[in-house]
Amino acid sequence: MTELSLATARSYDDPLDDQASFPLETGECEASDLIVDYLESIGIEYAFGIPGGAVEPLYNAFARSERRGGLRSIVARHENGAAFMADGYARATGKIGVCVTTSGPGATNIITGVACAYDNSVPMLVITGQPALPSFGRRSFQESGCTGINIVAMLRHCTGYNSLVSHSDQLETKLANALMRAYQLHKPAHLSIPVDVMRSAVRGGPRAYDLPSLMKRPSLVDDLSVRELCDEIRQARKIVFLIGGGCVEAAQQIMELVKLTGALFVTAPDGKGLINPRHRAYRGVFGFGGHRSADEVLLDQPDMLIAIGTSMGEWSSGAWSEAILNDRLIHIDSSEESLARTPMARLHVQGRILSICERLIDILRASGHQPLPPAGKAAATLLAPEILYEGLEASFSDATPIKPQRLMRELSIRCPEHTQFLAETGNSMTWALHFLEIKDRRGTKRREVHIGEKKRRSLPGWLRITMDFCPMGWALGAAVGVARGNPDRPVVCISGDGSYLMNGQEITVAASEKLCVLYIILNDAALGMVKHGQILTGAEQTAFQLPQVDYRLMAESMGIPGHVVHGPEDLDKIDFAAIFRRQGPTLLDVRIDGTEIPPMNVRIKTLAPS
Repeated sequence: MTELSLATARSYDDPLDDQASFPLETGECEASDLIVDYLESIGIEYAFGIPGGAVEPLYNAFARSERRGGLRSIVARHENGAAFMADGYARATGKIGVCVTTSGPGATNIITGVACAYDNSVPMLVITGQPALPSFGRRSFQESGCTGINIVAMLRHCTGYNSLVSHSDQLETKLANALMRAYQLHKPAHLSIPVDVMRSAVRGGPRAYDLPSLMKRPSLVDDLSVRELCDEIRQARKIVFLIGGGCVEAAQQIMELVKLTGALFVTAPDGKGLINPRHRAYRGVFGFGGHRSADEVLLDQPDMLIAIGTSMGEWSSGAWSEAILNDRLIHIDSSEESLARTPMARLHVQGRILSICERLIDILRASGHQPLPPAGKAAATLLAPEILYEGLEASFSDATPIKPQRLMRELSIRCPEHTQFLAETGNSMTWALHFLEIKDRRGTKRREVHIGEKKRRSLPGWLRITMDFCPMGWALGAAVGVARGNPDRPVVCISGDGSYLMNGQEITVAASEKLCVLYIILNDAALGMVKHGQILTGAEQTAFQLPQVDYRLMAESMGIPGHVVHGPEDLDKIDFAAIFRRQGPTLLDVRIDGTEIPPMNVRIKTLAPS
């Protein structure tokens, strides 16, 4: 029987410790005000969505809250964009992202964004409206209940909690359950609420549930498995860590383990933003958009590969490469679902990743552990750029149109130290994963800054992407949520022209909110990943063409400054310092060399005919 112990997380401040509660007066109030009060009690500052008749009472409550300095609504341009904004806000702050839609098409429009959050383990509360209960089954306008287009049934497969609130007496309990499940499971939770239930009177006064206390994440540690792992570490000479996106709260502790064990480390694509790419023990990204150096260190037969916080899907496992999926693998994760994908592993360690890492550090230090001398290629020396990057010479090319590699290098140099990058699905993500860096930072420690009377915490993560489900347009909305959650840090959103044509209207939300977001459009008049995928797999060259659009003119028509970049010399004409001082977005229409082939071999491996 496995022994479990509770460990106190010493180095992580729970975001729920930061609260700005506005308790209701005693007496009666509308159910919608109760919803807002609960959200404020756990520090939620914004709800993203689009209003409509079925959610009008909730928007009335948002307006009352905003007048007293509480939670405020942010109007997206499309419901899917609202979900992406909530996703970005959650990733940046560690809080629950909240998105709201009206019934019918408003609710169905949001499904892709909810599915993306589900697949990427992002906590989210989704509230959809419904017509009044007495009208169910009578062909009411935009009905999406069980007798119409059933949105509760549609969202069943991409939520961790999903329910119709059919009576005001259910609201408080179901709302508490939804928030607790979203936060503890790191999944979206959905409540569909009829408009008459939102308007109904409920008791005011103290909330029935103390959510800030109930939503603390338990710090469970499988102590027997941790001690077994320590024994394995003591005997190993060549250890490699694989760091995934699930390590966000434990990035510092994992770097301490790398030091204590004398290990090298690689990252999954979604883990790159958690580390300093200039670390001496870093060997690159493994998987989609990755580096040959990462493949080589894994093929060098390490004694032990410790994978932490990664789902082991197609992109993070190098298309299920045997270099990872073998009996030398130790898999650490909080998710049973992720661990189930590695039945070949030597050892599974399940629990809160931060607590496991802290326990490992304590045991290794107490035992006076000294790493064995490295063997083979395992020496932790700084990797030369020409070894890490493929096609490095293109990063220095002065050619026009500008090479995507050169653009990534210029962004790495010109953007401020604490820039938050988001890379859109497609070639934008591939170029960013392979070539984008950051100005030298000495760590990825969570920053804490004060804005007025509020204290904000910023989760580590200088590069954010979405994995596995990967909808186009995600980063364009998520950039708004990230910037709204951490307004003291500049945001750069890197997108292809195909994605921008899908969701580019969300840039006007950044303008309305006066958010410092630099939108960079890789403009090659093509669906780039489709085009290059067809070339690399020998498929027909078809259906990838897009019109040549001047995105600067589009931005300027919205009152947003824009620039066209043809070659590297055009970047010298742009005042980046002024862009990052501006209270509002800026757009760069970058006419890239579309003949450059992105490093997407992992994807081609699964697409190519067998």
